[in-house]
Amino acid sequence: MNAEAVRERAGDLPRKPGVYQFERSDGTVLYVGKAVDLRDRVRSYADPRGERIRRMVRRADRVDFSVTETETQALLLEANLVKRFQPKYNVRLKDDKSYPMVQLTDHEVPRIQITRDPNEGATVFGPYTDKGRVETVVKALRETFGVRGCSDHKFRNRDRPCLDYEVGICSAPCVDYVDDEAYLADVESVRRFLDGETGALAEPMEAAMEQAADDREFERAANLRDRLDAVEAFHGGGAAAVHGREERAVDVLGVAIEGGDATVARLRSEDGKLVDRERYPVSAPDGGESEARPAGEPRSERAEPASGTAALLSAFLTQFYAERELPDAVLLPERPEDPDVTDWLEGEGVAVRVPGAGREATLVKLALKNARRQTGRRDESAALAAELGLDGVERIEGFDVSHAQGKAVVGSDVCFVGGDAATSDYRRKRLDDRNDDYANMRALVRWRAARAVERRDDRPDPDLLLVDGGEGQLGAALDALDEVGWDVPVVALAKEEELVVTPDGVLDWNDDAPHLHLLQRVRDEAHRFAVQYHQQVRDEVATTLDDLPGVGPELRKRLLRRFGSVDGVRDASPEELRDVEGVGDATADTIVSRL
Repeated sequence: MNAEAVRERAGDLPRKPGVYQFERSDGTVLYVGKAVDLRDRVRSYADPRGERIRRMVRRADRVDFSVTETETQALLLEANLVKRFQPKYNVRLKDDKSYPMVQLTDHEVPRIQITRDPNEGATVFGPYTDKGRVETVVKALRETFGVRGCSDHKFRNRDRPCLDYEVGICSAPCVDYVDDEAYLADVESVRRFLDGETGALAEPMEAAMEQAADDREFERAANLRDRLDAVEAFHGGGAAAVHGREERAVDVLGVAIEGGDATVARLRSEDGKLVDRERYPVSAPDGGESEARPAGEPRSERAEPASGTAALLSAFLTQFYAERELPDAVLLPERPEDPDVTDWLEGEGVAVRVPGAGREATLVKLALKNARRQTGRRDESAALAAELGLDGVERIEGFDVSHAQGKAVVGSDVCFVGGDAATSDYRRKRLDDRNDDYANMRALVRWRAARAVERRDDRPDPDLLLVDGGEGQLGAALDALDEVGWDVPVVALAKEEELVVTPDGVLDWNDDAPHLHLLQRVRDEAHRFAVQYHQQVRDEVATTLDDLPGVGPELRKRLLRRFGSVDGVRDASPEELRDVEGVGDATADTIVSRL
């Protein structure tokens, strides 16, 4: 687009807060931004100050936009769209978390639903920062107005109402328990509330609370009171946050920028103790520098350009805390470039500080060191990609199966991002009992692939799958991928000689190769996680030990952990049995005689 095309398009936009998208004619989104005034903001791109944004505007063919009710909603919608479209010219956190929205579908019998991917044609409200509060409010809406929340499949061809009607959260339009006119009137009441008319829901809830108190149903009255608090805070953009509260949970962030890539390290402190350390890869075009905003937006005017760190933090904070619990405080190396981000966090009750000295400053320095440590991890990821002929292997998922002679069969699916374990993305699966390692691996990978293809897995697709084993396990994984149609590279790593088995052959790398060490870490973690789950499942399985006098659930677990199986307990001598905590002479004699 040239300058005249940008000005002409800007003239068509409203003077309202919202989000704008610069796009190619094929639908590719190049850049997403937010604005207090869409018309003024987009007009500023007719003469952008930064070369990066100037290139973006030249490549764009059109500008799309969405209007929001508040600046905070624009901030959160921007974060959602950046994660959905991964635009080349935005700072992007490499995960897929996003903020929840509420939609009323355009069916003849509309449905209310919390979603992160709205339907075409639906009326969408949000996004919102507090998923728990959204769930509370949607449940209250359904209890008050009876709007359906079920899928189309569940709604169609019913001859009697489902459980939602029985528990009082649906008026059963599926079987005509409510006529069309009355149902649509209830939908309109829901719409009025979501549009900002709090009294549409608060007033009937308050009446129900008072009635419950009059009927001496004090527990129900207290429950309605708590939900009424959430309802009244729903449109306040954080008005329900508790200010001045004790800072139990504190996040400390450090940033390291290297060219177009960056790492944000987070330290998590709870009750004054460090409990977690994680690093997150971020795509930072031109080192995270953002273009200056137009002079028409006084809240963002600056005497000098913000640093790359400040600009990156502005994007990272909103994207990171989607679907994550906000801390009581966040400690940063610099203030975010965008004051709207700070206002949003503080409005949600989060204290934002840039410490200059003391323990808090030491924690920020530690976070910075953790961020800089990622350089070596990025090198080994790049080396692995080069050796395997891939564009990149930022995200690896590792798979292993554990069982005891075909019993208590389980599978693990661990995830590494940027060379580090991403424990929040670990998954595990109980498999059918069978003593066939290849069939078990095939079932495990098929399960993961099917969930990905059917969009039932909330994680992004990995760049590489790693299975624990050799050619047989690799063949089983490839069969599963072909069967489901999931196109993801996969290799295997055999323990004996540490050979990397690929579909094209076997690779024998040097023992000190950093890219081999990366695969070994993933493989070993998948094995550990699978064995841990197998032990848990095995201990939960009913055994003949359950029928023995004097052997309760805890003692049964100790016996199985000590001897591995019922057969191991059977083969143990009385002396070995008595070595187990809780086994006395009488219990040992009982176990020996009965088994």
